[in-house]
Amino acid sequence: MKILKWIVGILVVLALLFYFVAMPFMREQTKKNSPETTNVYQEGGYDLLVNYSSPSKKDRVIFGELVPYDKVWRTGANEPTRFETKTDIMVKGKPLPAGSYSLWTIPGKDKWTIIFNSEIPDWGATLSSMGKDATRNPETDVIQVEASVIDMSASQESFTITFEDDYGLFLTLMWDKTKVQVPIFRKT
Repeated sequence: MKILKWIVGILVVLALLFYFVAMPFMREQTKKNSPETTNVYQEGGYDLLVNYSSPSKKDRVIFGELVPYDKVWRTGANEPTRFETKTDIMVKGKPLPAGSYSLWTIPGKDKWTIIFNSEIPDWGATLSSMGKDATRNPETDVIQVEASVIDMSASQESFTITFEDDYGLFLTLMWDKTKVQVPIFRKT
């Protein structure tokens, strides 16, 4: 009985060490390679924020290999991308209430599906899949929209999400030679 108590005690200590020491250390290390980035847009009645980890290309083939086609992607690295709006908006014609969301995508060769989900998990990929499967719960999706892929002539080294307002407001995702723009409008 004493041996069983010792084994359980050691397992509890190891689990606590993993949770409180190893996990924070691993997160810090991954942030060195994929720094956390925040972009804010506060004009014309909008108050938007996107927070994501930005991996680099590093001479890799990105879409279709590193990021597979037709599979849910956490849209960046590390934790899932977080999108916040302080007002009700329309995303490509679909209503998105004020709030915080995780942003997921399903990249395709010609079109992407962009997903706003009400849950924001701690990590964007499962450890059991070695990072290949997303932690998204599809039952908590708020909206999904599609956007066409725009081929860029120059390569974008770091994954970037920004707000562009040249001819209307767009949530823009860029990496390698791929650009995707999602129109955003204030809900009237």
